[in-house]
Amino acid sequence: MREEEKKHPSQNFLKRRWAYPAIYLASAAIIITGILWYQAGNDVNEKAKDYSYDGVPTDNEFNQPAEEVNRSLENFVMPVSSPEDTVIEKQFYDTEASAEEQEAALVVYGNMYYPNQGVDISKDGKEFDVLAAMSGTVTKVQEDSLLGNTIEIEHSKGIVTRYQSVKDFEVAVGDVVDQGQAIAKAGKSLFNEEAGVHVHFEIRKADVAVNPLEYFNKSLATLQEAQLEDKKVSGEQPDAEAAEENAVEDQASENKATEDKATEEKGEAEENESKQDQAKPKQESQDNAKDEE
Repeated sequence: MREEEKKHPSQNFLKRRWAYPAIYLASAAIIITGILWYQAGNDVNEKAKDYSYDGVPTDNEFNQPAEEVNRSLENFVMPVSSPEDTVIEKQFYDTEASAEEQEAALVVYGNMYYPNQGVDISKDGKEFDVLAAMSGTVTKVQEDSLLGNTIEIEHSKGIVTRYQSVKDFEVAVGDVVDQGQAIAKAGKSLFNEEAGVHVHFEIRKADVAVNPLEYFNKSLATLQEAQLEDKKVSGEQPDAEAAEENAVEDQASENKATEDKATEEKGEAEENESKQDQAKPKQESQDNAKDEE
């Protein structure tokens, strides 16, 4: 009997209670391992086919708009092509500048002085394209007889660029524009006639105007982090209706002053004539007395 057990050990193994469950578990483990190995091999092949994959997650994997990401990488630029050919006709009114510089940054209109809220850029008196200083969304396109029409582009919440004294709009409210895209052409304004053909350019954060020259070639994040509590300049540019009323009042004042001066001169002339008439009989009597002598 013992010799038969030595000749057939497999039969004795299969007679054990745990033999068949162990065989099933081992088989299942082998099958599952094979499936996982097969799937892993397919994933590697798929990644190998995607030549654009570089292991760096894209912004869209985090559900962030590509426009916002691109905008954050941009720097503010002058709203013109060939900035080296431009001239700053009037600088930004800086509260920390010298008295002489502040005086040069004032705009005179209707016997009133207004601090310049941006920079006035011209190209030797020639017409030129006005370009978007940074990618963004157009939030305002308005005709204005005084300021020479206005376009506003929002680049981030509360941060906008403003373009005034422009004509021939090439954008509308709601348009998404790219940096360097033409949005209008430079024109003239009644508010600052001395500048001639130009564009009045502003950068604003929470409606506080900042000096554009300080932010050219700087990122949006730089302005977002800036503290501007004490930078707000009093004396905003007038709107067309208010300016028209002021102009009418100024004209009425000038007319009244002219009339008063004319009345005064007329009264002086009449008074002189009256004095001459009174002196004339006396002079005649003196002349007669001389003749009698």
